[in-house]
Amino acid sequence: MTTMRAVEIVEAGGPEVLHLTTRPRPVPRYDEVVIRVGWAGVNRPDALQRAGLYAPPKGASDLPGLEAAGEIVAIGAGVTQWAVGDRVCGLLPGGGYAEFVATSAAHCLPVPEGVSLKEAACLPETFFTVWSNVFMRGGLKAGERFLVHGGTSGIGTTAIQLASFFGARVFVTAGSEAKCATCETLGAERAINYRDEDFVAIMRDAGGANLILDMVGGAYLPRNVKALADDGRLVQIAFLQGAKVEMNFAQVMMRRLTLTGSTLRPQSDAAKAAIASDLLQNVWPQISSGRIRPVMDSAFPLAEAHAAHARMESSAHIGKIVLEVAGG
Repeated sequence: MTTMRAVEIVEAGGPEVLHLTTRPRPVPRYDEVVIRVGWAGVNRPDALQRAGLYAPPKGASDLPGLEAAGEIVAIGAGVTQWAVGDRVCGLLPGGGYAEFVATSAAHCLPVPEGVSLKEAACLPETFFTVWSNVFMRGGLKAGERFLVHGGTSGIGTTAIQLASFFGARVFVTAGSEAKCATCETLGAERAINYRDEDFVAIMRDAGGANLILDMVGGAYLPRNVKALADDGRLVQIAFLQGAKVEMNFAQVMMRRLTLTGSTLRPQSDAAKAAIASDLLQNVWPQISSGRIRPVMDSAFPLAEAHAAHARMESSAHIGKIVLEVAGG
């Protein structure tokens, strides 16, 4: 079989521009594996790429999809840690909305014990993002006050569980009482309904956030600075409300604040491999034990990727959305 079904972006636009197509099956390059995709995760960067706002890196597939789980069916030269038949979940440079996908062998992780392929497809993009930004970049420590915005997103539900497990005091924002309740069941000490509560005042009353993980941007940027404790850190990973804002940086200097951020997809293969190694050592045992698990929202067939994107962009979802490709 030399071809496969895939979902492509026919032009920049809304969910309706995602169309089922036929593409050549990928062949592994040096240090790569090819995965027969059982399930593929759906993420905000996929929607940004679809809208024409997030171009794939040079050399990456133009197909959307940054994470998948399935079975390795081919290995490239130089690959020693995997064999054909291994069940893995992988962080992808693109191409996950397809029956087969190629990715770096070092960006794959074993499917944790007791975890289905459906659940495993939800792990790479969010866990790589949260671990690298909250713990490696943000330096979160036990006992610190941690605020994450968008608590019921895939990023949010992952951040709550990881931060809580490693001993932080977790605060979150969410847009309804039901979503706030979900965040608290996952380990949040305080869930803030941003529609009728001021997270700045609540965090200041608690002593200020030592670390904030934000994907909102826009008007949240100066509010986040106010919500930080002295010597606090703000880590920015997206800008759902815009990347440009006017802000007084005097308090950044006077209160010794750190403003940083990152995006995962453009990072080097070596950087992603280092994150994978950290996750395997520190987080995968907790997933296998059941102490940390992905929160699942809904699943759609591959041919209905447009419906999955509409669901995600409605912001009604709680947790992860996946596409069923081969199942399993």
